[in-house]
Amino acid sequence: MLFELAKTFFKIGMFTLGGGYAMIPIIETEVVDKHQWVSKEEFLDLIAIAQSCPGVFAINISTFIGYKLRKKAGAVSCAIGTALPSFLIILAIAMFFRQFQDNPVVAAIFRGIRPAVVALIAVPTFNLARSAKISLVNCWIPIGGAVAIWLLGVSPIFIILAAGIGGYVYGQLIKPTE
Repeated sequence: MLFELAKTFFKIGMFTLGGGYAMIPIIETEVVDKHQWVSKEEFLDLIAIAQSCPGVFAINISTFIGYKLRKKAGAVSCAIGTALPSFLIILAIAMFFRQFQDNPVVAAIFRGIRPAVVALIAVPTFNLARSAKISLVNCWIPIGGAVAIWLLGVSPIFIILAAGIGGYVYGQLIKPTE
């Protein structure tokens, strides 16, 4: 099982451009749909926790999934599986970067990749919004948070704290109990 965890997250790390958020649909496909290691609801909770913790998002979520399945050994296997492809790719780039940094073909490739990375991040954002039941009634919360960070320069820490307090108040006082 530990090898399967490491192999799965190595594959995710190897074939994902755009960082941790671009990995979300691939992680979801592997972990929720294919292997059924966690449920859709657990996955959504793990994403929220991984985003709230310091560090690299992809490492955080893979560590949480590994820990849930096989405790410390699972966490280490998943973290190594996630980090190793990036480490090897960056090592290879660093070894040969000087030879290619001024190459117009390489520059054009990177300019072409940028819009694809934006799409890779946008798609899971909208899917997460749907899973989190964000609708026209409550869409002002993430939009307001983004505007406060982007235009007003509010620290994301304050946004996270305010959202946590607001969620608690909503759950305790406003939302009817089920």
